[in-house]
Amino acid sequence: MKIEFPYKDHRYFHRKIPGLVSIGIGRKVVNGVVTKEIGLCFGVVKKLPRSKVPSQYLIPPFISGLVTDVWEVGVLKVLPVVQEFNKRYRPAPGGVSVGHKDITAGTLGCLCKRDGKVCILSNNHVLANSNAANIGDPAYQPGPYDGGTERDTIARLYYFEPIKFNQQPIPPIPPCKPSKAVQSIANWILKWVSSWRLGFYPAEDQQVNYIDAALAEVEDTSLVTPEIKELGTITGMVELALGMPVKKCGRTTEVTDGKIEQVNVSCTVQYGGGRTAYFEDQLMAGSMSKGGDSGSVVLSNDNFIGGLLFAGSESCSVINRIQNVVEILGIDSFLS
Repeated sequence: MKIEFPYKDHRYFHRKIPGLVSIGIGRKVVNGVVTKEIGLCFGVVKKLPRSKVPSQYLIPPFISGLVTDVWEVGVLKVLPVVQEFNKRYRPAPGGVSVGHKDITAGTLGCLCKRDGKVCILSNNHVLANSNAANIGDPAYQPGPYDGGTERDTIARLYYFEPIKFNQQPIPPIPPCKPSKAVQSIANWILKWVSSWRLGFYPAEDQQVNYIDAALAEVEDTSLVTPEIKELGTITGMVELALGMPVKKCGRTTEVTDGKIEQVNVSCTVQYGGGRTAYFEDQLMAGSMSKGGDSGSVVLSNDNFIGGLLFAGSESCSVINRIQNVVEILGIDSFLS
């Protein structure tokens, strides 16, 4: 059963509700129990009792005939690095440390082909330094945070999809008369907190992203292997659906599994330095990643590739649909 979001523009709600960080299709949760009822799931940084939420920001129990649910997902962000699968591997498999020369480290996702060239697939923020890299820049395995240097170059940046960052500055304090000072300042604080700390931007100021992904060309294929560490090789490509079990191998948490909890997700992700980016048509799984796992490929139980992990929080992981990655990056095939 496929459910489409009832509004053509998800950004209507991202504009309307401060603190809203994601919207997706998922199963309603009641008292911690996942029900069979499918509806619209609204992710917020902190879930409050309805009595504490201003009436204009309350989400109605039904929208276009679909039940709604509010999930506490925290702040979604690209994942900063901690320590685990951080060694030097030759040949290097998917699931281990890799990174552009000027970042910390992320995860080598898998091997693929584009224009007949063997390439590493990972995130833009892992291989292309969040748009700041130049084509031909080296990717180290392990990444710089894990001790990688020029001698550990395993590939060179070949292609990436630029991330469209939100550019709206923090709004200035509005002038106000003494009689309206409290209300005006309160409104400014709400707008300031929403636009900066919680990543909320008016819809008209948001450019849509679909992937955080990049390719680095492997010039010496003896340095790599198509195997995903601990998981084996990719057997094909799949459209991940609601409730489907998934697994991944990443630099930090190694092999973890979960399930797809939401589909057709729109969300705002923090990239550090006050930058945020708005994404649509994403997948959301439970907590199956930590810092440094960015770039991990997400597989079904039978090793069909379905997604590319790029962000998350303490309670969830956000995943690019592999169909979007393949189309936008022009991938011809995955190596197995």
